[in-house]
Amino acid sequence: MKQLEVQIMGQSYLLGCPEGGDARLLEAVERVDTAMCKIRDAGKVRARDRIAVLAALNLAFDLAETAAPTDATKTEGLAANAATSSADATDPDLLLTSLLERLDDALSEDGRLL
Repeated sequence: MKQLEVQIMGQSYLLGCPEGGDARLLEAVERVDTAMCKIRDAGKVRARDRIAVLAALNLAFDLAETAAPTDATKTEGLAANAATSSADATDPDLLLTSLLERLDDALSEDGRLL
């Protein structure tokens, strides 16, 4: 597994990345950075950890909407991309849980939240 150094809200993070996953990871970092900067720039929330939680919830909500059961094919594709280990990975709640777990793992690597 290789490592990529990225910046989110001006802070550097060293993230593990599977071979061939560079583009997807950088796209995810861009989404997270954009979401967090948008919340910060709105001026209502200042604490980085709160901004991160709100951004994660917004992104998870968007993911859950995209994975609506009305389009089973789209849901199956998102479930595969989320790499959940659950037998029923098409469940939006499981996708949300997986996303939050990955966020927790990424934020806890340096021993502190943001």
